[in-house]
Parts: sequence; C-alpha cells; structure tokens
Amino acid sequence: MLLVLYQRDDCHLCDLALEVLAAARVPEFDSVFIDGDEALEACYGERIPVLRDLDRGIELDWPFDADGVRRWQLL
Repeated sequence: MLLVLYQRDDCHLCDLALEVLAAARVPEFDSVFIDGDEALEACYGERIPVLRDLDRGIELDWPFDADGVRRWQLL
C-alpha cells in the first residue's frame, strides 16, 4: 500500500493528522506539501490534509481518527 499525506507547511490540522496516523500505526507514507504547486493547490487546497492510497486510487479527507484510518485501509 503506497500512502501519501497531502498537507501544507504550518498547518495545524496537518499536524493533527500526523498524530492520528501515528496512533493508527500506519507503517509508511510519503508527505507531499502542496504549497506552490498549482495543480495540487487546485485539487487539495480546500481539503487538506488528505490521505491517498495510490494503489487503490482512494482518498480519506480530514477529519479522520485512528479507527477510521484502520477501517479505510481495509476497504
């Protein structure tokens, strides 16, 4: 499972999402900062943080909790 967390610099909600992912014991994910990328800003600007499963092409929008992340991973 290839996971990406789309986020911004200095984003309080993104910091909370990182804590949730740690609590859910998500093994590995990449962080992609959307700041300055017009395409990513257009797609995720209003929605961040967003967790995306690249293999399955599905996304989990904030707000999410550790249990929600675990359930989402099993979809």
